[in-house]
Amino acid sequence: MNNTTSSTAALPAANTICYQLDFARFYEHLVDVTLTFTAHTDAPELWLPAWIPGSYLMREFARNITAVHYQPPSEGAAETADIQRAQKIDKHTWQLPNIQAGQKVAVHYEVYCYDLSVRTAYVDQCRLYGNFTSLALAISGQEMQPVMVNLMVPMAFINAQRLGVVAAEQARPVTIACGLAETQLSSDEQQVYRLAASSYHELIDYPFEIGAQDRFDFIVQDDTHQTLGHRFFLAGKHSANMGRLQQDVTQICQSYVNWLGDAPFADYTFMTYASGQDYGGLEHINSTSLVTPRRDLPRHDEPENPSSAYQRFLGLCSHEYFHAWWVKTVRPDVMLAVDLRREAFTPLLWVFEGFTSYIDDFMLQASGVIDKSSYLTLLGEQISRYYQTHGRAYQSVAESSFDAWIKLYRSDENTGNAGISYYNKGALVALCLDLTLLQHSGGRYRLFDVVKAFYDAAKAEDKRRIGISSADMGAMITQFMSAEAWQAFEQRYVNGVDELPLEPLLLANGVSMHDDHKETAAKHIPLGMRCTETPSGLKVNRVQRGSMAAQAGISANDVIIAIDGIKADIKQLATLQTTMQQAATKDADDKTAVVCHVFRRDELLSVTITASMADKQPADGDKRHKVNLRFVKDKLPAGDSGAAMPLWQSWLGAMDR
Repeated sequence: MNNTTSSTAALPAANTICYQLDFARFYEHLVDVTLTFTAHTDAPELWLPAWIPGSYLMREFARNITAVHYQPPSEGAAETADIQRAQKIDKHTWQLPNIQAGQKVAVHYEVYCYDLSVRTAYVDQCRLYGNFTSLALAISGQEMQPVMVNLMVPMAFINAQRLGVVAAEQARPVTIACGLAETQLSSDEQQVYRLAASSYHELIDYPFEIGAQDRFDFIVQDDTHQTLGHRFFLAGKHSANMGRLQQDVTQICQSYVNWLGDAPFADYTFMTYASGQDYGGLEHINSTSLVTPRRDLPRHDEPENPSSAYQRFLGLCSHEYFHAWWVKTVRPDVMLAVDLRREAFTPLLWVFEGFTSYIDDFMLQASGVIDKSSYLTLLGEQISRYYQTHGRAYQSVAESSFDAWIKLYRSDENTGNAGISYYNKGALVALCLDLTLLQHSGGRYRLFDVVKAFYDAAKAEDKRRIGISSADMGAMITQFMSAEAWQAFEQRYVNGVDELPLEPLLLANGVSMHDDHKETAAKHIPLGMRCTETPSGLKVNRVQRGSMAAQAGISANDVIIAIDGIKADIKQLATLQTTMQQAATKDADDKTAVVCHVFRRDELLSVTITASMADKQPADGDKRHKVNLRFVKDKLPAGDSGAAMPLWQSWLGAMDR
């Protein structure tokens, strides 16, 4: 990205579509957009994406657009055409009925921008942030024309930063973070940032952030010693140790390029916003947009081995950075040329998000940013989440991928009972596949070889990207292991719901697995339900299928006000759990029963919990799994040099290509 500052700029070409985004009403979270173009058809249609790549849910961004108006060309020099209202023809499409082919038209609309997520847009006196999927209407049939955008930032916004409206930010310069090169045009009234893209489809892959930001730059070198420029912007209130952050992020990025040989970009931009609780990231072609709790950023006294909070942020950076290769370059075939107005169903999100969720933390230890024991802790947490999700017995990871549009981003009280996350289980399927490849190849091949082979195939294409299907996935994997072994693996763990062979595979690589739910009843989930104490009683958040609570008729959102005539609390619930289990153990026919009083909405119900219900609930129905992974120290075979080496060396050792 080459930034220039100038008082003048070249005029756009005749066929360029121009957008002007005016942020003058930033206090009201509004952006005024003017779109000018020459129509190629009579009654042209304008449309806005319904979702953004990387986040698989129909977001309906058009809901934030107020009425769209347009001004037909005037018939005479002295006349001014009336401003007309565009006609809405579906949920995200507008038509301009009085425009003819060849006429130039100006379209005006406002967008409400107050979503702090990385998916849409956010505007206030502290920051101006946006994805063009939320801000820029496309013109049907003209999406491939060149685009120019003017981001018009009023001096009132810049002065608000300089004068310390947000006191912690007053010393930081107002800058723009964007993966596109920009030209800056200054006047006494506003600062204009001009962006240019080859098409609408290119434009929407470049979010921007304007505001008071800290920044550092660093370089990464590929196999040919080509220098890849990187920029890291950090906005929002924070007290991060920027030097430590630069050191760690540089190591992580260099490790990816070392592994894959080169990068599908010439430069890369991290744009991060520090908030109180928000968390998330979204990948783009040569950038990523991140939002993180400020407590996850490195402290000035950050220990050499990062804290668990800081590890989480580094894992987020690692995850989104890898997506430049593994989603933006190699991607599901249905997303090679995607229509952002309708869903793109694929069973492969477990490959793209799951592989990434395995590799992101793996690369933290491979780069040396965290130690190997810390990596085992992260992996143990991933395994714990898997065991705590009872829906793993009902939904395959391929089905979870296909159903992302209707399930993953729309979780409810039954989600854990009926489904599994393709992020979580996908990461563990990737782990199992990695260890299986090592096993079947005598330590020669692994998952990383599969990923690199796909990336190399993408580089051979004219557009330097490829789309792959499940069949392509199988064909590539069977270059590194037998077809029979892959088909059995795919049938059981990808398309099927067999329990993943985590324990034996890890043990074969010198890592033992321990589940601490066996050690203390305090980690149990009483009666198979999760509750929150409130002044009104115990609010039930989730009930596990088949648990004692479910058998008794307790449901999510119920409020338990009394247990056996006594005001309900968490301790009493745990005592009831123990009582029922002990009664069931002593005598299967024991009729021990306790009555609970429950409000469902505004209706009072009484439910009875009996000892016999303890025998009927799932074996792990009352357990809060806490998996710990430990290195097995007594298994040290000799390496090629004859020196003793740990069993895990070929798995967690150096990343040799």
